[in-house]
Amino acid sequence: MSDDLMQVELVAADRLVWSGEAKMVIARTTEGDVGILPNHAPMLSTMVHGLVDVTTSDNETWIAAVDAGFLSVANNRISILAEHAEMSHDIDLERARTDLERCRSEGAGDDEAVEKAEEAWAEARVRAAERAS
Repeated sequence: MSDDLMQVELVAADRLVWSGEAKMVIARTTEGDVGILPNHAPMLSTMVHGLVDVTTSDNETWIAAVDAGFLSVANNRISILAEHAEMSHDIDLERARTDLERCRSEGAGDDEAVEKAEEAWAEARVRAAERAS
């Protein structure tokens, strides 16, 4: 791997979602969006529901929806760890929209935090699928 590339691994709780070399990664953290280029300073950050945008060594763009998790950067290696992660091209946009509408229409129940997390995950999936189309 050359000094102008990074090794990226996007991992969900149950599987490796994507792995490869990249020129740039953009992810949403609790501090806001962060862009990571080769030779970035080491960092560990908490991620929030949103998108991860990867520009590969072949100048392709891969988009993934992720829920809350962690982002680690060190020595041109990026590890993105989330309970759920899904590549945009694997998301059925109509089903994702239906899931989002269901989350929004169910209203406040017994566990508002869980409902907000489910809605944020549904929104991330819709945004990722829309970017892929």
